[in-house]
Amino acid sequence: MRIFKFGGASVKDADAVKNVASIIKLEKEKQLLIVISAMGKSTNLLECIVDDWYNGRDTLKKHYDELKSFHLNIVNELIQDEHNPIYNDIENLLFELECLIEKTPDRDIEFDFYYDQIVSYGEFLSTKIVSNYLLSAKIKNKWVDARNFILTDDNHRNAKVNWEETEKVIKSKLVPFLEKNIVITQGFIGKSMSNHNTTLGREGSDYSAAIFAYCTDSKNLTIWKDVDGVLTADPKLFPDATLIETLSYNQTIELAYYGASVIHPKTMQPLKAKKIELKVKSFVDSSRKGTVVREAS
Repeated sequence: MRIFKFGGASVKDADAVKNVASIIKLEKEKQLLIVISAMGKSTNLLECIVDDWYNGRDTLKKHYDELKSFHLNIVNELIQDEHNPIYNDIENLLFELECLIEKTPDRDIEFDFYYDQIVSYGEFLSTKIVSNYLLSAKIKNKWVDARNFILTDDNHRNAKVNWEETEKVIKSKLVPFLEKNIVITQGFIGKSMSNHNTTLGREGSDYSAAIFAYCTDSKNLTIWKDVDGVLTADPKLFPDATLIETLSYNQTIELAYYGASVIHPKTMQPLKAKKIELKVKSFVDSSRKGTVVREAS
């Protein structure tokens, strides 16, 4: 069992989605769970939408139309067959969102609750697009809803995972899917025990991938980034930054605490608990070695 996580930059446009497909196509192992973030900067756009809606701003329609055209343009470029189910899937999700933001918000309900209900559409849109494109490219996969597996409390925008219930449902209901198919699911989102959308806070998609790795007893998790791996410094500021090929869990956590742009400590903790190897690799060139994080020898 292995987990792949692709962030927003890796699925920012049609060419990026095709590149993700080429990486997955190289994989021979069926027991692969793929966690995908919202496309490009669409989370930022959805944050504008919920803010506009909740505060009655007249930029709401502009931002919604931008979100809609962004995703439909990617679909049109990826899949020309207008009878492909992806068109219905995306139109239905966008229609759901449109219906939601046509209602007047209840001021007795906190903003953070509405944030989680609206911003989560980014992950649903991206995973539906990627899953259907993979099918069109003859890569068999099953789309699943992460909310059925990542169970949390009601602390919106920074939900805490109910580990016991989450592990139970993943082992009993998700693992059987993974024995037959590549599975595509969402990062960042979960469901509260009161049956509402929740989100996991900063670096939520990486954390989702670590949760799935922990609960499936995966042998490794690969996080795909636009850099070669974990580097000695930010390459945008220091062009001479070099790759760190191997790190321990504690070293990675320490780097993050001191401000390095690596993996958030909350992502590392589930991996460390079960000694699950973390790989940080480049989606720009998947042949590059990347960084491996494992228990110190």
